[in-house]
Amino acid sequence: MRWEGYSFRDQTISELGAIGAPSRVVFSVFLIVVYGLMVAFGIGVLRAADGNRRLKAVGSLIIGVGVLALTIGQFAAMRMRGSEQGFAGALHLIEGLVAMLMVFASMGIAATALDRRFRVYTLVTIALVVGFGVWSTSEVSRVEQGLATPWLGVKERLFWYGYQSWYSVLALALLRNRRVRR
Repeated sequence: MRWEGYSFRDQTISELGAIGAPSRVVFSVFLIVVYGLMVAFGIGVLRAADGNRRLKAVGSLIIGVGVLALTIGQFAAMRMRGSEQGFAGALHLIEGLVAMLMVFASMGIAATALDRRFRVYTLVTIALVVGFGVWSTSEVSRVEQGLATPWLGVKERLFWYGYQSWYSVLALALLRNRRVRR
């Protein structure tokens, strides 16, 4: 909100942490907190697994995403809109792709480890998230060229919030599953 000229509706989340962005330091601090909490959540999933190998894999993948973001992710920032992205932009996209593969793998494995309702919810979430992800990725070249990207920020946030909210549903499913076993 304090970055004059930044549009929540039209610009990506990554632009807030771009090299040279006025919000880069604050954005990086928030990411460290968020991904530190993700590592803690992954540890919680491991503890809740109770010998279930699939849930242990899910917890390990969640920890892996957090560690990836806390290490490589801190050095994989894109450049400002309208700049040639070069190696920084390529690293940003590769790190994001690896993280998303880990996220989708954890979602798929968790879907097989829990009940039918959770499985259906997960499959619908994956379909929606992939759709919004592909839709927003189609505009990457427009960002690099500094062109207008109407509604890109909204599309990308639907992608991010979609898979991030899945973690909350996973936590609730694990809590419910634990109560049922007791």
